Amino acid sequence: MKKKILSAMLMGVMTLALVGCGNSASNEGSADNGTADANSSEKVWVIATDTSFKPFEYTDDNGDFVGIDVDILAAVAEDQGFKYELKSLGWDASIAACQAGQADGMIAGASITDERKESGWIFSDGYYDANQSMAVEASSSIAGFEDLKGQSVAVKTGTMSASYAESLSSDYGFTVTYFEDSPTMYQAVVGGQVAACFDDTPIMASNIKDTGIALKILDNTGNDPAEYGFAIFNADNQELVDMFNAGLANIKANGKYDEIVAKYLGE
Repeated sequence: MKKKILSAMLMGVMTLALVGCGNSASNEGSADNGTADANSSEKVWVIATDTSFKPFEYTDDNGDFVGIDVDILAAVAEDQGFKYELKSLGWDASIAACQAGQADGMIAGASITDERKESGWIFSDGYYDANQSMAVEASSSIAGFEDLKGQSVAVKTGTMSASYAESLSSDYGFTVTYFEDSPTMYQAVVGGQVAACFDDTPIMASNIKDTGIALKILDNTGNDPAEYGFAIFNADNQELVDMFNAGLANIKANGKYDEIVAKYLGE
C-alpha cells in the first residue's frame, strides 16, 4: 500500500514538472521592437549595428536605437514582413559577429567597396551615398593635407575613412592613429592629441551641428562618394539581402525613404 501511494505521488510531481517546463518553453524566441512574439516559430534575423554613428544609428535620450539606418531597416522589415533583433555591438564586433555566425547581417553605414566584396562581404543595393573628409579643431590653422607633415591624424579602425587616410599618409607625411569609435576620435582632435581626423562627412556634420563640438570640416578634403549597403557574410543568408533590396525599392517608390532621410538630415 505504501509503495502504491509513493508511486502515485511521484507521478503527480512528474506531471507538474512537465507542465512547468511546457509553460517556460513557450516564451522562447520572444523579443521587443520588431522581433518575434511569444509562441511564434517565425525566424528572427539578428542584425548587428554600431550605435555611435549619428545620424545613421545612435541611442536617443530614452535609450532607444534611432537613426537613418535604424528607420530604413524598420521600414524594410515592415514592408517585407520579416522579424529581426537589432544588436548594438560596435563596428569591429559587428563584423566579427557576422563572420562567426552570431549575427545574420549588419547595417552600420558600411560603404560598398570591391575590397570588402573580395574579403567576403555580401552587400545589398546601395541605400545612401556618402564620402569621407577631414576635420580639424575649430581654431586650427591647418587648411589642408599639405599642413599635416609630421603630424598624426585619427581614424576609426576598419572604416573607409581609415583607408582614405592611409592612402594619403605617405604622400603628405603624416601618421595614422586608430580609435574604436567616432566620439572618442573627435575628442582626441579637440584635445590636441592628434591634428585632424577622417570620418564620413555626414557623420561629422551631424555631430558638429547637434553637439556643438569644436570641429570644422575642411573644404576640398573629401574623396569620391560611395554607397552605404546592408551586408551579410554568409551566402546562406541571401534571402535577407533579397528582402532588403525588395523593401528598399518599395520604400523609395512610396516616399517613405525620403521621409526618413529628411527626418534626420533635412534633405
